[in-house]
Amino acid sequence: MDSLTVLRRQLDSLQQVNSQLRTESSDGRYLRLFAPTTFYHSGANKQLSLSPKIGDEVTDAVDAALMSLYMRRPDLVKNDESQLKKVGSLRDDVNTELTQKVELVEMAAPIPQEPQAAPAPVAVLIQKPNFWKFKGDGYLQFLQNYVSDNWHKGGESNYSAVAAATLELNYNDKDKVTFENKLEMKLGFQTSQSDTVHKFKTNNDLLRLTSKLGLQAHKRWYYTLQVLAYTQFAKGLKANDVNTYSDFMSPFHLNVGVGMEYKVEAFDKRLTGSLNFLPLSFNLVYVDRLGLAEKNGISSGRHTSEDFGSQFTADLKWQIVDQLSWKTRFYANTSYHRALVEWENQFELKVTKYLSANLFLYPRFDDSGTWDNDMGYFQFQEWSSIGLSYSW
Repeated sequence: MDSLTVLRRQLDSLQQVNSQLRTESSDGRYLRLFAPTTFYHSGANKQLSLSPKIGDEVTDAVDAALMSLYMRRPDLVKNDESQLKKVGSLRDDVNTELTQKVELVEMAAPIPQEPQAAPAPVAVLIQKPNFWKFKGDGYLQFLQNYVSDNWHKGGESNYSAVAAATLELNYNDKDKVTFENKLEMKLGFQTSQSDTVHKFKTNNDLLRLTSKLGLQAHKRWYYTLQVLAYTQFAKGLKANDVNTYSDFMSPFHLNVGVGMEYKVEAFDKRLTGSLNFLPLSFNLVYVDRLGLAEKNGISSGRHTSEDFGSQFTADLKWQIVDQLSWKTRFYANTSYHRALVEWENQFELKVTKYLSANLFLYPRFDDSGTWDNDMGYFQFQEWSSIGLSYSW
């Protein structure tokens, strides 16, 4: 039987002997069992004496337990009673019972009971997640140029203004389905002293709606159905020319395509947007003015033309720095007997929260139009402005 088992049994017997002690008492006779292991003389005297002095049951049980420990584990004994007495750390009453008397009042005042208020009813409001998100931005900008009549390089004074707004309403169920809608509106006017026919002419005119329904295929890839429709607000005119070159619904373009879309996120999400690959697309061109039919690739006397082809669209925004951003839209459509390519680039410099400057570069290729001796089928538009801007 090991020493730990013997000690455990000795402690059990001590607990039985002391079971009748009052609960409010603290007994110092047990101190030797829990203090650092020390050789006390009383236990050895009882074992070696011919007529040992018998004490109370608790003290005798403690002495017997310590003697068992001395015999079985002498290596644990680091001090003895004589050393403790020399340093004055051993109390003489260590083997006497210490009691603490607690005086109790016979009757205590009752603790006042505070009335408990009935718990307020908890209203649980369950809201359906809102997967729709609306955002937009717009600007109103002006440009003024004054040239005196005797300016050495010539030229003429003019004024121009352009207003634009982009509205987006997008749905994303955070699982598989996305539905994106973007409405773009731009309208700008300019004046020119040399134009004796028109007081104002448009220099920027666009009304375009893009809708995309996507079903996630893998990570950033989506099966996509895209609808693209666009026309303009006002008549398209030239200086000192009475002819109308374009108008509202003349032309009107409608394109419906199916394919794949890739969501772009790069440069720590500073470059975002989408790439759309639509190998099958249906194209409809409509003109309300019959006189503009041939100019837009429609047979004379007809209002519409239809064909099938392929389409690629890239719509990206790069936040180069906090104050400078670049928005670009690349659109290419071919019916395999004609091609239309547009590349819109807008650089926006945020001067303040409500003030910005814009540079717009717009090259275009359309071989369904009229051949130009200088530019061929290529066209180009550029403008810059500064003015008010706002995002929401």
